[in-house]
Amino acid sequence: MFRRAEEHSLLSALLDGCCAESNSALVLVEGAVGCGKSEVLETAAEEAERRGALVLRAAGTPAERGHPLAVLGQLTADAPAGALPPPPAPETAERVGSMRAFAAAVRELSASVPVVLCVDDLHHVDELSSRYLLHLARGTRRSRVLLVLAGSAHDRGADPLLRTELLRLPHFVPLRLTRLGPEAIRAMLPDASDGEAAAEAGAESGAVAEAERLYEATGGNPLLLRALLQDPQARPGEAYAQAVLACLHRCGPATDELAAAIAVLDDLATPAHLARLSGATEAAADRALEALSAAGLLAPTGRRGLRQPAARAAVLDRLDPAGRAALHRKAALLARASGAPDTAVAGQLLAARHTGEEWALPVLRTAADQHLAQGRPDRAEALLRLAHGACPDDALRAEVGIRLAAVAGRTDPAAAEHHLAAPLAAAGAGLLGPAALGPLARTLAAQGRIDESVEVLERLAAADVRPVGGRGEDPLDGLSAFPRWAVSDRAGAPADAPAAPPARLPRTAVHPAALWALPVEPEESTAARSAELFLRGATLAEGTVEPVAQALRTVLHLDGAGRALPWCEEFAHRAALREAAGWQAVFGGLLAEARLRLGDLAGAADTAGEVLSAAPAPGGGALLGAVAATRVRALLAMGRLEEAGAVLARPAPAEAARSVHGLAHLRARGHHALATSRFHAALGDFLDIGRHMKRWGLDRPRVLPWRTDAAEALLRLGEAHQAERFLADQLTTRDAADPWVRGTTLRLRASLREPKERQAMLSRAVDELQRSGDRYELARAMADFGQVLREAGEPARAAMVERRAWHLAGECGAEALCERILPGHTGEGAAAVDTADAPDAGLVASLSESERRVALLAVHGDTNREIARKLYITVSTVEQHLTRVYRKLNIPGRQGLPVDLHPGVPELA
Repeated sequence: MFRRAEEHSLLSALLDGCCAESNSALVLVEGAVGCGKSEVLETAAEEAERRGALVLRAAGTPAERGHPLAVLGQLTADAPAGALPPPPAPETAERVGSMRAFAAAVRELSASVPVVLCVDDLHHVDELSSRYLLHLARGTRRSRVLLVLAGSAHDRGADPLLRTELLRLPHFVPLRLTRLGPEAIRAMLPDASDGEAAAEAGAESGAVAEAERLYEATGGNPLLLRALLQDPQARPGEAYAQAVLACLHRCGPATDELAAAIAVLDDLATPAHLARLSGATEAAADRALEALSAAGLLAPTGRRGLRQPAARAAVLDRLDPAGRAALHRKAALLARASGAPDTAVAGQLLAARHTGEEWALPVLRTAADQHLAQGRPDRAEALLRLAHGACPDDALRAEVGIRLAAVAGRTDPAAAEHHLAAPLAAAGAGLLGPAALGPLARTLAAQGRIDESVEVLERLAAADVRPVGGRGEDPLDGLSAFPRWAVSDRAGAPADAPAAPPARLPRTAVHPAALWALPVEPEESTAARSAELFLRGATLAEGTVEPVAQALRTVLHLDGAGRALPWCEEFAHRAALREAAGWQAVFGGLLAEARLRLGDLAGAADTAGEVLSAAPAPGGGALLGAVAATRVRALLAMGRLEEAGAVLARPAPAEAARSVHGLAHLRARGHHALATSRFHAALGDFLDIGRHMKRWGLDRPRVLPWRTDAAEALLRLGEAHQAERFLADQLTTRDAADPWVRGTTLRLRASLREPKERQAMLSRAVDELQRSGDRYELARAMADFGQVLREAGEPARAAMVERRAWHLAGECGAEALCERILPGHTGEGAAAVDTADAPDAGLVASLSESERRVALLAVHGDTNREIARKLYITVSTVEQHLTRVYRKLNIPGRQGLPVDLHPGVPELA
């Protein structure tokens, strides 16, 4: 038995008295369904047989409940031939004499052997057999007879007075079986291991938690517990579901129907609602609830419905679809009539797939908003999908579609973009009013679809709708992380436009492009600090994703990828915890971009790949296309052209053509064209990017340096003059002082200069890119610098610079660049070159800050005079520092300086 030690001890004592002392006893085992009554009965029977007693078994069944003497017939048939008389004929069965004769026969039989009669399911025993059992109990008090009966505590059967009459007998022994508590369940689990004390304590703590979990799932019902332990990892599965159905079936057909009503109503399962939904009386519903609660099938106090979702699913799954839908539809009407919350009513409508009521559509929409506020976006999306199909006209369908797009953005960005197709068509046909046009423009702007958002805002302006009081409202309010004064007044304006953007927008509206622009402040560091201050207090929820993303982009492009990286990691982690694949695409994409900007090529490719794998439709939608573009650029830099081509081969969504995210796709495609010698195609893509960025007023090289990309394509085409024009133009932009922009521009511009000027320009490019933190671009610049030094007849300096460049390229995973710098030294041979004669790390750590500054610049190929000029010290001081560095590192000169030397102070970082 399930650790029924007390019950077993009691039955053993009664058997002792019956067999040895001729003390008869009457035991009534009661309990809820599944609590082990039959098991206790069988245990008593087996124990009696081991002691030599004659055991007669019988059980009541619903099928034989209406057949007189059915159970009595089972008992007599179980006795030895001729030991007991057969059941009397129907015409004499009800006579008292017949009942006394049966009792006398059992008493006579007990004179030669103890007799134990075990009758299970007393509540199903036919009425006449129960009267015979009562006479038997009365007539065998001085005999070696033990009568053990088992029945439901909540079903009194055909003879409700039987239990009362039994209770009056002096040798009556009640045995009430209860459900197991957590402690009893814990005692059944395997003991803690015999290892160390700490391990035992941990195992004990785990066992307690496991016992609590099992109790929560089963309510301590032994039948459910046994089934649960048979399921994989003891989680509710097939065995558990079957045990639930078995419990319900044993409670009777009425309980079956009421259980279906409970499963349908769930939190609404009051006795009154159950009665109306099932057709039973309220009293019958009360009794059913009491029986199910006693069996542990119902939720704990404070909740309604079945205890486990798996139990509810098991009950619902056995209903035929049409009947189940009808119950949910009726439940929706009940819930609505009783004033239940909209979320409860909408849940029933969703389960019934029913929208025929005139109030259904507003209830579904309201409930969707409530679910969103409660953090259940999946539920909200399902309700909106149902509402969308129920809309009676295009205008209303467009409104719901817009809301659906905003909600779907959390989990499926591609679906969110597709949901706007119908609303856009309706707007184009003039079917949408201002109430829908504003949210549509807002959602389009959030998706980066600037042109389409502008078109919708123009329609809103044409409607010339003014809010009450005459004050305007910005349809895009709340999407930005910054106040209006920080938003660029040039966003949305063509770069060469002298005045405001040509689009006629509502007078209060910010241009949609402003949401993708870097904020404008007198000091850009102030904007970055404002963004970080915003991020420190930001939570991740619907309505905050766009401002958080804008703040992250601001930190990334104004304060550097190194500063932005931990913030991107934090918000990507939060999105993953919420299982929000759409938000993961937003923040994971920014994280991949930050890693790429730092030269972490493998990290960028892997991060972007993880985002794409987590998306419901990998590669679909403009946002995911931008993430894929980051992966392409990382793969290209690593020299993995085939993989990059495979990613690009996926068709770009139509939405990307007019989206900010489409620019990333164009850039990745252009870089792939460069890598595969299709220079005209590359140039076309880069120039397209420039046209879009200028038209939208987003032309910031920090964000997307299309001019350097175009210049590189032009250089490959032999168009040096045109390339110089683009590069010179980039150095006149607002971002010209940015180290990353300046360094990458100078690297390309150096190729257009004479050797002496080229060397100086590349030296400056190396300095700028060292400050930027982009190790990949730094490696490219140093590779070019080393080549120039070699051509200038300085092989020693060239070798040092090339070793450093090769080391940086290897750290980044740029194998193609490594091969270009030191042919034949990629792969396994790389480590040998990298670590040959390298000073011990402890010796490197002994360098002072001043020595480290000088050594780092020396590794970058600067002469002593150049180092002196950059650090504002004398050449003699440089020489002294280098001498001490050589001595401390035990190296002969510059050629022995470690190539992996990193700055130890912020000024050089």
